[in-house]
Amino acid sequence: MIRTTFLSLTAAAALAAPALADDIVDVAAGAGDFTTLIAAVEAAGLEDTLRGEGPFTVFAPTDAAFAALPEGTIEALLADTEALTAILTYHVLPGAVMSSDLSDGMTAETVNGQPVTIGVGDMVTVDTAIVTTADIEASNGVIHVIDAVLLPE
Repeated sequence: MIRTTFLSLTAAAALAAPALADDIVDVAAGAGDFTTLIAAVEAAGLEDTLRGEGPFTVFAPTDAAFAALPEGTIEALLADTEALTAILTYHVLPGAVMSSDLSDGMTAETVNGQPVTIGVGDMVTVDTAIVTTADIEASNGVIHVIDAVLLPE
């Protein structure tokens, strides 16, 4: 069983019951805890893709996850579209992968082309990030909230 914690009551309420007419970008924007992620998606030119048909699975780092990066990292990434795109696409899987589809030790190839490793136990992890809220459905896929920014090799 996946143990989840809610980042805030406001974010949890916004994520708990999105209208399925809302795509991944709309659901994340409506939650209010993904402003950095949304800004990065826009800067990388990926907004139209994540509004597209999909389906996609997005491991979505919160604003706090981005804030935990070393000082200057976000600014540097926003200025380097290629590196930003590589990092953002490392957070996306093709297809809708629900928590019930995950198994301990499985690897899943990201849109970036590099795999992430899933851990399932007392908590669910993606590489070193912890899934704090799972299975947030959108019209074109699913979002799993994570507590860290994933960095490809």
